[in-house]
Amino acid sequence: MLLTTPATVPSALAADAGRTLPPLPAPTTGYTGPASGASAFGGSAFGGSTNAAGSSTTASLPGGSRTYSLSLKQLGALYPLQLRGVEGSSGVPFSIRADEIVTGAKLKLNYAFSPALISELSHIKVLVNDEVAATIPVPKEQGGAAQMREIAIPPRLITEFNRLNLQLVGHYTMECEDPAHSSLWANVSNNSTLELTVSPISLENDLSLLPQPFFDRRDVRRLDLPFVFASAPDTGTLEAAGILSSWFGALAGYRGATFPTTVGQIPARGNAVVIMAGGARLPGVALPQPGGPTLSIVPNPNDPSGKLLLVSGRDVKELKTAATTLSVGAPTLSGPTALISELTNLKPREPYDAPNWLPNHRAVSFGELAAAQTLNVSGYTPDLIRINFRMPPDLFAWREKDIAIKLKYRYTPRPTIDKSTLNVNVNEQFLTSLPLLAADRNGGKIDQLLTRVMPDGQTPAEATLNIPLFKLPSQTQLQFHYYYDYQKQGACKDVILDNVKGAIEPDSTIDISGFSHFIAMPDLAAFSNAGFPFTRMADLSQTAVVLPDNPGPIDYGLYLALLGRMGDSTGYPATGVTVTQAQQVNSVADKDLLVLGATGSQPLVAEWAEDMPVALNGDTKRFQVSDLMSKMLTWWDSVQGNASRPARGQVAFSSAGTDAMITGFESPLAGGRSVVVISSNRPAGMTNALDALQDPDAVKKIQGSLAVIRGKQVDSLVSEPSYYAGRLNPVTHAQWFLSRHPLMLMLMGVGSALLFAIVLYLSLRARARRRLTL
Repeated sequence: MLLTTPATVPSALAADAGRTLPPLPAPTTGYTGPASGASAFGGSAFGGSTNAAGSSTTASLPGGSRTYSLSLKQLGALYPLQLRGVEGSSGVPFSIRADEIVTGAKLKLNYAFSPALISELSHIKVLVNDEVAATIPVPKEQGGAAQMREIAIPPRLITEFNRLNLQLVGHYTMECEDPAHSSLWANVSNNSTLELTVSPISLENDLSLLPQPFFDRRDVRRLDLPFVFASAPDTGTLEAAGILSSWFGALAGYRGATFPTTVGQIPARGNAVVIMAGGARLPGVALPQPGGPTLSIVPNPNDPSGKLLLVSGRDVKELKTAATTLSVGAPTLSGPTALISELTNLKPREPYDAPNWLPNHRAVSFGELAAAQTLNVSGYTPDLIRINFRMPPDLFAWREKDIAIKLKYRYTPRPTIDKSTLNVNVNEQFLTSLPLLAADRNGGKIDQLLTRVMPDGQTPAEATLNIPLFKLPSQTQLQFHYYYDYQKQGACKDVILDNVKGAIEPDSTIDISGFSHFIAMPDLAAFSNAGFPFTRMADLSQTAVVLPDNPGPIDYGLYLALLGRMGDSTGYPATGVTVTQAQQVNSVADKDLLVLGATGSQPLVAEWAEDMPVALNGDTKRFQVSDLMSKMLTWWDSVQGNASRPARGQVAFSSAGTDAMITGFESPLAGGRSVVVISSNRPAGMTNALDALQDPDAVKKIQGSLAVIRGKQVDSLVSEPSYYAGRLNPVTHAQWFLSRHPLMLMLMGVGSALLFAIVLYLSLRARARRRLTL
């Protein structure tokens, strides 16, 4: 039965206003992951079951059940858990998908504990949602050695959102003890794993559940969502698919997303997105002829617990309408099928207005970047307060211009003056520390002055932090750590009253206004981290993706995964992307070009070989290189010393092996436009290229104008920027230009002096003649 949805979809994402940025990977948030972070996405780029920051194994069981394992590192523990003191505690959150129920759970723990612990009084508690699941004894004879233990967790303790905590109850003496004694410790490896056995639950065929079950925010693993084309897709169909993959990529965030692609074949199990235009049909999927742009959810005929999201239309235009409706209006949909009767034109995007990027026309409050409850901590060993955000990668800082952060914070005043501080880090790198002062500071004139300007426990303290732009990459996590000094009172007098609290005020602000957008290109670091320059327009309306003339599933999967990454960067679907093939590339000369395809199938790789710093043709390889002398000639410009400098030579050779390349250069079709080529001398190398782009450790190595990828090895050659993107105001541009050309500055100085001397000479001669005529 067809359900008609006449409601008009809004012309812009309602979530744009006040939307919080996705976290960097848990506690990276190193990203936003959850806590801003960055997670490592292992495994094949087009399939597989590995995920962020560690391996994730999955085993199928009879009856549709399956077992999978998640390491504590995947769940957010970037470092081993340190349990210290008489009641040291630490833990990680974990969640269960809405379409699964837990039937069994095990914690495989790798740990060690202090040999000084008294076994009769000490133990380690395993808690799930604050309920004790097990206790682990600490026999003295096993102290100080690595231990392994498997703990069964009752499934009844596990709900939708959960927290796994490990708590050390430690004692080292029967007499008066120091609660912060150095012998009170236990260490739990973040390679410990939580093994879950789950059974599927069949959800209703209801569009109101979207994005479930195709994406579930409870699942911290990488999103592997198959895309199925009913027939070989044309460029318009691929544009519709790109809208969908960028939307799912934005939802997946720090987890990463890949989209294995097939034509005419539904996956044997699980969920998938099916794209059908015109009269195309798939075996086992029975739907009436579409009467317009249509969205439907139906069961997977090969898997009773799987679902298919059908996106269909009578032609490519309607197909794109259905995809756009889903990406910008999913919360308005309901029922098993929706026929889209109207979609108003989306408001054109402006440069740099991506919802995930900090706006550069106003200050942004921390309350817009993080939930209020995450800005508060308590206890003597609190977790970090993390603020995750993204910035345009082409901000231009010159002459030490800094980014201003106006910080407001509260804390429990210290009873006396001590060494307590609020430490501020950027992406785990120390920035500065702010003292936490005592409640009574009337001992001297300086203390009396501080009393007037610093908090009394009620008024927030304030500080202005000036951070150099280079310390804030496109994905940044600000980290605030409250360190409370513990002052010992003496034997049998030490009692820790864990009543301290700290908070960062939501009206603290960060301000990047006043920075120009100007960057030396090519810059593959900007591409690999933020999708720049393509993400300059959040909807990719100035981007064209050039596929081979005869693309295959690997090319489709690479294209969809890259648009998923760009959706993660911008937080907006690629509703304006253009897809074309090599033979029509001249029709998109006015756009930035993303060229994909192995050297044997993408003719532009050979056609533009002279413009690229590398050429791959089977086993024959050519690389352009620079030399030390050319670097020395630009010693005066430490920031842009390589700019506008051609390669000084090249190396050519033949060797067996699979090489993938990511290279950038100025478009041969239009000055000022950029081209990024992802290619390989063999089709299998295309998978390696995407794996590198989804691995945070590998991404750090993708820089300059060329990155060569051999398996998991990434090598970048020296950057040779030859053009600039963006614009400076005339005065700044003139100053910057002259700073890079000191000889011209010297000539202008000499010329100005000569001109001044000539004018002065003529003026004095005229004055002398006037005196002689009197």
